[in-house]
Amino acid sequence: MKRMARSRKADPPSERIKVGTCGFAMRRQEYYQTFPVVEIQQSFYKLPRVTTGERWRAAAPPGFEFTMKAWQLITHEPSSPTYRRLGKPIPPEAKGRYGAFRPTDEVFAAWAQTRAFADALGATIIVFQCPPRFTPTPEHIANLRTFFSTIDRTGWRAAWEPRGAWTSDLVRGLCEDLDLIHVVDPLKETALYGAIRYFRLHGLTGYRYVHTDQDLQRLAAACQPDLPTYCLFNNIFMAEDAVRFRELLGLQLEVVRGRSVKAGH
Repeated sequence: MKRMARSRKADPPSERIKVGTCGFAMRRQEYYQTFPVVEIQQSFYKLPRVTTGERWRAAAPPGFEFTMKAWQLITHEPSSPTYRRLGKPIPPEAKGRYGAFRPTDEVFAAWAQTRAFADALGATIIVFQCPPRFTPTPEHIANLRTFFSTIDRTGWRAAWEPRGAWTSDLVRGLCEDLDLIHVVDPLKETALYGAIRYFRLHGLTGYRYVHTDQDLQRLAAACQPDLPTYCLFNNIFMAEDAVRFRELLGLQLEVVRGRSVKAGH
């Protein structure tokens, strides 16, 4: 993949819009010089050690921001193919006690480890991405309410990315009741709740999708002027698309500044 490094001195967008990728899309030091935020992905599959989070935090420049995905043991059941990357088997007798936000000792232990890594990393947002099989059943809704009403959320925000047959009214109501940021790909659906916007760009047709200039214009239009917005690209050309989007925002900012100068005269 072609490298897309740019100097942070030339960052085009305002502080209101933070652009990055889901995972380090290039060498970490190069990434730190290119983008102001990264969403850590390893924490979903196999939780890194606390010392790893501390090392990443120490190596990042001042003002750089980390967000992260919650460990899959909280959100996904062991039947998910993503457990192949867990690195350790779940005992057959315990499989019914993991995932789906179940109020079990196993899920809350997984959360405690997730939180410890988040603290070491200095993560400001933790994304809880659910599989499509996490449907709006009474049990799942009760699990969701119990989990987010129980855990300590001091120092970070919770972001929820539901997938599947969740109605808009139900998503909005749960996000409002539980103070969750509704995570979406804004090119596919509309964010329904949150003091900030948290966008994850998955590609209109899947991971190999390259965002067009028109897509990026639509994304820019989805970034509301009164809400802080995170735009995290999660496709095979995520670094290139993220750089192009930052450049587009920079052009728009220059146009606005130019208008302001003319108005001043």
